[in-house]
Amino acid sequence: MSEPRQGSTQKQILMMAVVQAQDAEIAKDSLSKFDITVERLPSVGGFLGRRNATLLLAMHEDQRDAVIEALHKSCRQRIEFIAVPLESAPLPLPTPTPITVGGATIFSLDVEHYEEI
Repeated sequence: MSEPRQGSTQKQILMMAVVQAQDAEIAKDSLSKFDITVERLPSVGGFLGRRNATLLLAMHEDQRDAVIEALHKSCRQRIEFIAVPLESAPLPLPTPTPITVGGATIFSLDVEHYEEI
């Protein structure tokens, strides 16, 4: 992220986007046209234990909407099935239960100060 010019009022933000691992490269490719800093960190989901990627995105505030739209287009939701034991059965037979996974969870943080050292 480049240093703001003296007298510049353009606000800097840091966006964190948690996406599924299979969408991470597609998302990075779609964000490359915005000339922003993108760092990828591996992560794991807490509910299903699936592999995710946390993308750290440094940008100017006026790029926020375009970046969110690019993430929306490149990170899709999917229906997957998990095995849940049937409680009323005499034997714990797992029944497939559909759940929605994917998309992106996005956090946006204002940056008051940063240094490159």
